[in-house]
Amino acid sequence: MIQNTFTTPFSSEVLARNIRIQCIYMVHRANASHIGSALSIADIMAVLYCTVLGKDKDNPEWKDRDRFILSKGHACVAIYAVLAESGYFDKSELESYGTDYSNFMTHISHKVPGVEFSTGSLGHGLPFGVGKALAAKKQGSDWRTFVLLGDGEMDEGSNWEAMMFASHHQLDNLVAIIDYNKLQSLTTVADTLGIEPLAHKLEAFGWCAKEIDGHDHTSLELALSSTPWENGKPSVLIAHTVKGKGVSYMENSVDWHYKSPNDQQLAQALSDLGGN
Repeated sequence: MIQNTFTTPFSSEVLARNIRIQCIYMVHRANASHIGSALSIADIMAVLYCTVLGKDKDNPEWKDRDRFILSKGHACVAIYAVLAESGYFDKSELESYGTDYSNFMTHISHKVPGVEFSTGSLGHGLPFGVGKALAAKKQGSDWRTFVLLGDGEMDEGSNWEAMMFASHHQLDNLVAIIDYNKLQSLTTVADTLGIEPLAHKLEAFGWCAKEIDGHDHTSLELALSSTPWENGKPSVLIAHTVKGKGVSYMENSVDWHYKSPNDQQLAQALSDLGGN
C-alpha cells in the first residue's frame, strides 16, 4: 500500500491538489466509486474553504458560520478531504472511509464534523439550502448558504421548485454552484436529458447566473466572494469542469463515475498529481 505523506496546504491551489490525493487514497482503499465526480469539484472546494466561507474549524457549530451543502452527495470524499486538510479532524480518520460502522459513509454524512447535511438521493440539497437561507433572512442573520449541485442532478424537478421558491422570497443570501462536467452516470448529460440553455433557464427562474471555468481559482474566488451579484436575487454559478480532473486516464471518462482504481492505477494517479 502506498502511504499518504503530503503536507497541509498554504494556498487554494495546493489545497486542491491535496484534496485530489486524499480522494484517490480513500476511494482506492475502500474499493469505492465516484472518484471522477469528486475530482471535478476539488478546485471549487479548495477556493470555498480557503478564501470564501466563514467557518471556524475549532467550533464547527458556530452559529454565524456560512452553511455549505453538498447536494451531489456521492462526491463526498472531496468534502471529507477538504475538512481534514482544513483541520476539522485528524487526517488519519479518513482511513475509515467506506468501512463498517464508520461515520465517513460513501454518501456524505452529517456525523462528520463540518458537514451540515446528509445527502444521497439527488435533488435534496438545494431545497434544504433554500430553507436555511430563508431561516437566515427571517432571523436577520448575515450568514450565507452555498449549495453545490451536479449537472445531471438538474434533471430533478425538486431543484426547479426550490429555485422558484428562492427567487420568490428574494433569497440573495443563497448561492448555488453547478458542477457542469458534462457526464452523468453512464453517458453524457446531453444524451441523458439535455439541460441547455442552462443559464437562460436559471435566469428565467429569477436567479442571477454566471458561467465560469470551474478550475480557475482566481475566477472562482472573484465570483464566489462577491455575492450577491444582484440584490434581491439568489446567485447561481455554472462551473464548467472536467470529470476526473488532474488524473490523465480519468479525465472526461464516464467509466470513473463507478470504477475504483487498482494499485497500478493508484500509482499513476499519484504520479499525475505529484503525490508520490
